[in-house]
Amino acid sequence: MLEQPRRLESVQTERGSIPVYATGTVEQPWAQYTATDHTVWQQLYARQQALLVGRACDAFLAAQEKLRMPADHIPHFSDLNQILTAATGWQIVAVEGLLPELDFFTHLANRRFPVSWWIRRPDQIDYLEEPDLFHDLFGHVPLLMEPLFADYLQAYGQGGIKAHGLGPDALMQLARLYWYTVEFGLIRQADGLRIYGAGIVSSKGESIYSLESAAPNRLGFDLERVMRTRYRIDSFQQTYFVIDSFEQLISTTLADFAPLYARLAGQDPIPADAVLDGDAVL
Repeated sequence: MLEQPRRLESVQTERGSIPVYATGTVEQPWAQYTATDHTVWQQLYARQQALLVGRACDAFLAAQEKLRMPADHIPHFSDLNQILTAATGWQIVAVEGLLPELDFFTHLANRRFPVSWWIRRPDQIDYLEEPDLFHDLFGHVPLLMEPLFADYLQAYGQGGIKAHGLGPDALMQLARLYWYTVEFGLIRQADGLRIYGAGIVSSKGESIYSLESAAPNRLGFDLERVMRTRYRIDSFQQTYFVIDSFEQLISTTLADFAPLYARLAGQDPIPADAVLDGDAVL
């Protein structure tokens, strides 16, 4: 049975602009983790590993194997950085609060991924509103080993720096792109749809729901459609966008976005649950 996402009293949609992480970088306080903290990591890791076989994309599973995160205790960021840097030049940096948008973009543009150093409590195993260490490390970091996805995330940061002075509409459109790819993206493999978004691979309920429920829309990836589509932060997704490959993802997002922002200016956002004429429904 799926665990139910927390329902907030008021309906919530896109909050803020970019789903970013922290007030500044810090040293990972590894020695301060308690036995309970390590047990939470161990429980979450074991549960998701079992769920993701046949659900996560091949690239994620292969990258995870190469990264060699420990299953029984919280990883040392420094150990992971040695492997990441050798593979794709990325590093993770520990953070503890929300980052200003420009700082977040700058980290990505320089191949640094912000990771929350703290982990959820045992009573938050099934749902946590904020991204914690498990979401960031288990969900986001493995695909930094995949060269094409690593390049995409850097290009996203570079695009964010360019868009930062263009106003809230451009930033919201970029937030939607991040949400529907980095956080909640699906990919089509020869053997069927698979998960690559961190918000799915780190969640028991959404790992099942995103692929097996009849409720959500699953639509072929279209950049302009994605950047106009609102999203929900208080429930499982109503729509997932499906890429055919990471090559498709980066090739469609490397172009100068200035003409795209101009075309989108003044267009109404699309509701999160909408299916339009011309959508590629999968």
